[in-house]
Amino acid sequence: MKNLRIEALVLAAGLTLGGLFVNCGLSAMADRGRVVSVRGLAERQVEADYVMWPIVYKTTGDDLQAVHTDVNATNAKIVAFLKAGGLTDEDITCNAPQVVDLRADRYSDPERIRERYNVTSTIIVATSKVSTANALMKRMGELLKQGVAIAASDYDTTTEYEFRGLNDIKPAMIEEATKKAREAAEKFADDSGSRLGNIQNATQGLFSIENRDQYTPYIKTVRVVTMVDYALD
Repeated sequence: MKNLRIEALVLAAGLTLGGLFVNCGLSAMADRGRVVSVRGLAERQVEADYVMWPIVYKTTGDDLQAVHTDVNATNAKIVAFLKAGGLTDEDITCNAPQVVDLRADRYSDPERIRERYNVTSTIIVATSKVSTANALMKRMGELLKQGVAIAASDYDTTTEYEFRGLNDIKPAMIEEATKKAREAAEKFADDSGSRLGNIQNATQGLFSIENRDQYTPYIKTVRVVTMVDYALD
């Protein structure tokens, strides 16, 4: 009988200690599970450092040779205008003209065709001299005095601006985004009566480069979002 009492006391003590250990383990797990996830945004406005500007000239005629001569003469005027404005041969590319024979189109009405050939010539300005190109764009009306009518832009011939200096500002922007993420985490910890612990996980978001607005496509907005998980003690 005495042995049974001792065994019962030992069993009770074991269960009590086991319960304490389980409770401590659960508390430790709960503490380790207290994590706050925050995001930090860094944003900058920068000027484009590269531009691709298509200049399109269109003409028509019945004599292909005469049309070809006209296109070459017009291209020469456009190139001279661009060079006088500060561009160089390295910035300018004259593409081969595209010729459409309207009478060769089986769906066309020969009686309504006034001139047989429709020719499109495109000169591409691709340069890092963005301010120079922008200034020339504003002066394109001067070519009208030389008898050159530039075609209006469409979806195939829109001017595109790029920002290629991202690597130069990446480190500073990541640092700024990470700092803002920590500030948000510290504010959360203060509001919840906790202490901010170590970083548990961090993810750098992708950089995005977009036009600031539709009116100034040469001004870009660069953004990056950093996501960080902090432990709360």
